[in-house]
Amino acid sequence: MPKKADSGDTTAGLLAYLFGPGDRDEHTDPHLVAAWDPALPCPARTPDRMTLSTLGQLLDAPVDALRAPKPAEHVWHTSIRNAPTDRTLTDTEWAKIAAEMMHVAGIAPHGDEQACRWVAVRHAPDHIHLVATLARRDGNGPRIRGDIPRMHTAARAFETALGLQAMSPLDQTAPRAPATGEKEKATRRGLTEPARATLQRAVREAAALATGDTDFLTRLRDAGLRVREHHDENGAVDGYAVALPGDRADHGTRPVWFSGRTLAYDLSLPRIRERFHPTISPADLTRAHTRIREAAALLARAGRTQGAGDVAALGDLLTVTAAVSPATVRDQVRAAAARFEQASRAPGTRTLQGTARTHFKAATRALEHAPRTARAGGAPAVLNLLIALIEAVEAATAWHRAHDHHAQATAAAQAAALLREAADLTGTPARTTTPRIPSRTVRVTPTPNRGPATPPPTTAVPPRPPTRPHPAPRPGPAPGPAPGPGRSR
Repeated sequence: MPKKADSGDTTAGLLAYLFGPGDRDEHTDPHLVAAWDPALPCPARTPDRMTLSTLGQLLDAPVDALRAPKPAEHVWHTSIRNAPTDRTLTDTEWAKIAAEMMHVAGIAPHGDEQACRWVAVRHAPDHIHLVATLARRDGNGPRIRGDIPRMHTAARAFETALGLQAMSPLDQTAPRAPATGEKEKATRRGLTEPARATLQRAVREAAALATGDTDFLTRLRDAGLRVREHHDENGAVDGYAVALPGDRADHGTRPVWFSGRTLAYDLSLPRIRERFHPTISPADLTRAHTRIREAAALLARAGRTQGAGDVAALGDLLTVTAAVSPATVRDQVRAAAARFEQASRAPGTRTLQGTARTHFKAATRALEHAPRTARAGGAPAVLNLLIALIEAVEAATAWHRAHDHHAQATAAAQAAALLREAADLTGTPARTTTPRIPSRTVRVTPTPNRGPATPPPTTAVPPRPPTRPHPAPRPGPAPGPAPGPGRSR
């Protein structure tokens, strides 16, 4: 599986890392397996014939010879890794793979004597690194646009030819992971996760419950996020961006904004609008369980386009379930929702009409009111809900497998395992009192200049004060609904 290519401006520094011990001494026996010149000596195994400094100079020679200005980032770097269950490939097999990848990437087409210079370095059993300098020996630059999709296509052919585990086609459904700089920034600020991860979860929760543009943007602001709307020439909203209060760049002079599309593949405003569903009158949890089970049965035999819409709605349901789960199982359900995120994005087209999707959305709306409707049910109600969700996620796993969505099927199976852990905890509660499901639907005004605390919770809303014990009921007329600090939606 090729990893997205990086670019840089220091060939010698990258070679020193690849041939060195690694950050944690994880590099074992670093050596060349292939290069633009098949007779090129390996600096690790024949240091008397080739040094790292000389190898770097040879790679950079076409760049230094350019008459035009040298590219700002002339070093192209990517890695190709096997699945953990694959057999260990030989150096000869890796060399063949490397040469083909350089060909399809447009860096060194087969038989092109003027192509860019490149090397393939192996310092672990399961992967290689490819390094190239982006200057052809005829003074031109390579045409590498679309390099990674072409490399993924070539990888599918090698998986079949070499008997390796088949991976899903490149479908742009993988979650957008925080960059190294974002992780380091979170560590410096003492946060448990990068801003991108916090924003992804908060936006996903708002999208799962929103009924329209105004409702969606209001929910983002109620969650304590900074929101910036983008309007078209007619004044209509056609995009949005969010930022965490306190997350700033350029020496604190500006907020760090993330558009929905940069947060995740399915969090752009057009994709969020596809999830909007008319307001549904809240149903009790028993009815929600039934709807989920009915939807699971329909999903198991759904076609390609209808099932794609169904798993998207199931992803929203898991997101809301994680937000309202009791503390005893919240970590497991939140992890399950995070793992199912990729499973909710099926490649290809989808239809957003269908009974299963309607049932999932109705159950989502019922769970928005779960803090009120589940008080009498307690742990048994939560357990029944988790069992129904396990059935639905297992149906999604089977549907993805039937359509050869390998990455999505793996993500769904992992989510089901986490939900089973949560069900086990609920089935044998560690304490005798019934855990209450905290409300996430209260409308409040976020505190100025405060960002949402990292999980849990994901909003800047101050925690609710502990609820006082209810006095014993007295004879008399039935009480009305318990007043709350805000209105539910």
